[in-house]
Amino acid sequence: MVSSKDIRLAAKLVKDVLGSRKAQRLLTERLSARGPLPAHRFKIAVYFADGPVNLYQMRQWYKPLAKLAETWPVVVLSRTAGGTLKLLDESPVPVAYVRKIVDLERLIAEQDIRIVLYVNQNSRNFQMMRYGRRWHVFINHGESDKMYMTTNQFKAYDYSFVAGRAAVARLGKVLWDYDFDKRAITIGRPQADHYSGQLPYTPDERTVVLYAPTWEGDRAAAAYGSVATHGVSLVTALLQSPRHRVIYRPHPRSGVVDHAYGQANKQIMAAITAANERDAGAQHIIDTGADLGWQLSAADVAIVDISAMVYDRLASGRPLMVTRPQNPLAAIDTSGYLSDCEWLATGDTAGIVETLDELMSDDTAEVRLRGWVEQYFGDPTPGAATARFHGAIGHLLEEWDRFAALHADDDAGLAEFEDVSEIDEV
Repeated sequence: MVSSKDIRLAAKLVKDVLGSRKAQRLLTERLSARGPLPAHRFKIAVYFADGPVNLYQMRQWYKPLAKLAETWPVVVLSRTAGGTLKLLDESPVPVAYVRKIVDLERLIAEQDIRIVLYVNQNSRNFQMMRYGRRWHVFINHGESDKMYMTTNQFKAYDYSFVAGRAAVARLGKVLWDYDFDKRAITIGRPQADHYSGQLPYTPDERTVVLYAPTWEGDRAAAAYGSVATHGVSLVTALLQSPRHRVIYRPHPRSGVVDHAYGQANKQIMAAITAANERDAGAQHIIDTGADLGWQLSAADVAIVDISAMVYDRLASGRPLMVTRPQNPLAAIDTSGYLSDCEWLATGDTAGIVETLDELMSDDTAEVRLRGWVEQYFGDPTPGAATARFHGAIGHLLEEWDRFAALHADDDAGLAEFEDVSEIDEV
């Protein structure tokens, strides 16, 4: 007997195949119209092997990369047609489509790539990491205390750019024989220097609440998402308050694994739409845009799940609450900020208005947050993190020059272009 789940999966497969073919056709047309990228221009590359669903990992780096490109030109190496199409529309730096290994090798031959940055742990990163004579650097797509942040995969890279002392201490608990002084370079949170943007509403006396949950996760230990457990009740209560404005920023992967989670996400968006129809002055927002920054600075208070959003908001130094996962198997590291955060349990969502009033009247909150900001990000002065990011890149370029000089008489390195046996199709 065919289940409804099987039917949904089959329909999704057909849709994905048709979408991939269409994306490939459109991309061919776009690249043909654009023409080739200039040769021998780029020394810094960002490698991205994912499709559109994971572009949120790149988007938070757009503004820091654009600023970096003012000094050192940057190119994004994109491996999928759908992801490349979106990047061509969004990315502030040039994008190269390198679907096959032969495409990747051709680009490497045409450019002088000395630093490759990675925003995630996609297994296809290793198809790029096989090339030596350049630094492979993990920059991640956020700072958090999730289990993802303590993976032994950090060792696969020559260097990692991490936010601050908290990240180094976190890694120190799990990585054996790792040279933190050399390989873990603290840069703070460069994205925090770009927390700005045009507001999609007219500010008034309403308290602005950002609710930015993560997705449901692919296993119990990572079941941090709150949309299906907290979200509907939480947003319903806030929409009933004439003193509050909701900015709902759903995770782009909402419902990918759990159909019920996707349905709860749709229910929240429908409730917000209905609330605005009843009262246009409420100006509640469903935020699915690419830009992340204005939400974090504009919100008077934020409610987030255990994810990088906790620390994105923490970097702003403004009030926040963290939803406590309902799944008892969800891994929670309470040795850092989560040991001192304001938790929101499922049973407390209906009284969220009163809870937020108490939080925002707490005179000690700002002092406590300031200490955690320094622990996680170092100097929070505007521009300081960007300076550290650029300094780290400059340092690695100098290291590249030093090693290149030491090995100037070595074999030209043709061995790195030996026969490739990997599967290189998407």
